[in-house]
Amino acid sequence: MSKGETFAKRIMDGFSKKCKEPQIVHIATDGESYGHHHRHGDMALAYALHYIESKNLARLTNYGEYLEKHPPTHEVEIFENSSWSCVHGIERWRGDCGCNSGGHQSWNQAWRAPLREALDWVRDSMAPDYEKVMGSFLNDPWAARNDYIQVVLDRSVENIEAYLNRYSLRDMNDQEKVTVLKLLELERNAMLMYTSCGWFFDELSGLETVQIIQYAGRALQLAQDIFEDNREIRFLELLQRAESNIPKHGNGRRIYEKFVKPSMVDLKKVGAHYAMSSLFEGYPEQTGIYSYSVDREMYKKAEAGKVSLAVGCINVISKITLEVDKISFGIFHWGDHNLSGFIRKWQHKDFAQESLKELFEIFSGADFPGTLQWLQDYFGESTCSLRNLFKDEQTEILDMILESTMEDIEAVYHQIYENNAPLLRFLKELGIPRPRALYAAADFVFDHALRRAFEKDELDPESIKKLLGDADLEGASFDATTLEMGVRKKLERLAAQFHESPGELPLLQKLEKATGLLEDLPFEVNIRTVQNKYYAILQQTYPGFQKMIDKGDDRAEAWIKVFSSLGEKLSVRVE
Repeated sequence: MSKGETFAKRIMDGFSKKCKEPQIVHIATDGESYGHHHRHGDMALAYALHYIESKNLARLTNYGEYLEKHPPTHEVEIFENSSWSCVHGIERWRGDCGCNSGGHQSWNQAWRAPLREALDWVRDSMAPDYEKVMGSFLNDPWAARNDYIQVVLDRSVENIEAYLNRYSLRDMNDQEKVTVLKLLELERNAMLMYTSCGWFFDELSGLETVQIIQYAGRALQLAQDIFEDNREIRFLELLQRAESNIPKHGNGRRIYEKFVKPSMVDLKKVGAHYAMSSLFEGYPEQTGIYSYSVDREMYKKAEAGKVSLAVGCINVISKITLEVDKISFGIFHWGDHNLSGFIRKWQHKDFAQESLKELFEIFSGADFPGTLQWLQDYFGESTCSLRNLFKDEQTEILDMILESTMEDIEAVYHQIYENNAPLLRFLKELGIPRPRALYAAADFVFDHALRRAFEKDELDPESIKKLLGDADLEGASFDATTLEMGVRKKLERLAAQFHESPGELPLLQKLEKATGLLEDLPFEVNIRTVQNKYYAILQQTYPGFQKMIDKGDDRAEAWIKVFSSLGEKLSVRVE
């Protein structure tokens, strides 16, 4: 009996077949509890469910379907201020009730009460102003807020116009529409800041709690735009009373200033991001940056070796509030991590033809200090650097900047390794500890060689096996986490291609060949996604090829042979 069949039997033994009343059976598995590798547990569960359904042992359902077919027969009264996760009722969301995740028994949740007081103040201070200002635009401000979910689900211009037409008291110009949408976003963030998980855990500086403080920060940012007052001051006074369990974070105010304030985005910041990243990637005339779009009116760039200069004028548009800002910029890059950016709202005099000609003549003459001085005189002080880039792009761009540096470092390490490889093998054979410098050089060389091997379009199993063998001979170690990710992503890409065109034998052969490396790797690879793709093809495509074999189709026979081999490597049984 296979593992899946055994597991299915265990599930079926969990309830009586003779019972006439419908039952709900909860099925769960720990990946490590079934088989040596975690992937075995997942596949055993998948097979068990398929086995139960295909053998008509039971009909699979879920809670939603069950309740729809068996509606409630009794009426109950809810006990107010109770909760499923805390014996203290709703205190877990507002007080130091003592319930925690168990990870830090010495921590307290005394921060919950002052945090809730601060958020309640944000909500209550904004509600009257929201109602007053929105009342001059819409016929029912609170019904409009509740119905705003229809816009959140579909932010197309047509849908926004239809929504505004339902509630508007009169025709509105573009700026008034922006104000209405900002007010709605203010209220949406004022609700999001009560998200349950922000209160559930133990620490004020935790990811979930910082996120709800970010929602409050966004509400305050919008309030300052609309109501033209600074409520943030009072909010921080209240937030300061919330003490972190981690001394270096201090209190809520410091957490806000450290994690929330720097993450706030406005149209100017988006413009700065576009300007700086444009030096490293070619943007089209129109492009999207997260929830913003950018239309380019003018852009000019020049390079001199590693040094570059770019100036431009763009329109930055929020897809959420439809707010538009015209921004001009000048960016000077010295060729390493040093970059000076000059950003401001567009002015009518910006980038007259004579000004641009003068700037690029200075740059083309390799007068780089003069170029930077011209930008400072024209725009004022530098307003941004690589620190101001959004995090994902910041990492990508720094990787580009570091690429040439890493190539130089790799060449040095490779030379050290090549000159001392025989000595390393001799030292390992004698069991003598290797000098740290030689150890580091060998690790670096093999780690990078394997990483590049897995990044190639066509994997070469023989060369990879040789690398692994040489590394073992010399006692080299790897960054297993990074290499595992590289192998996993490679296999997942191949599996996705095969899943899209399951009849393509070359794709199947390529995936089977790549998967054959798994048993030779000195680290475990998570192939759950690959297994899932394979299993889907096993259910949908495999039966068709079986029928083709009955008709004497040689191609189908070749396909099934490779497909079955792939199944063995993935620990998936093919009937």
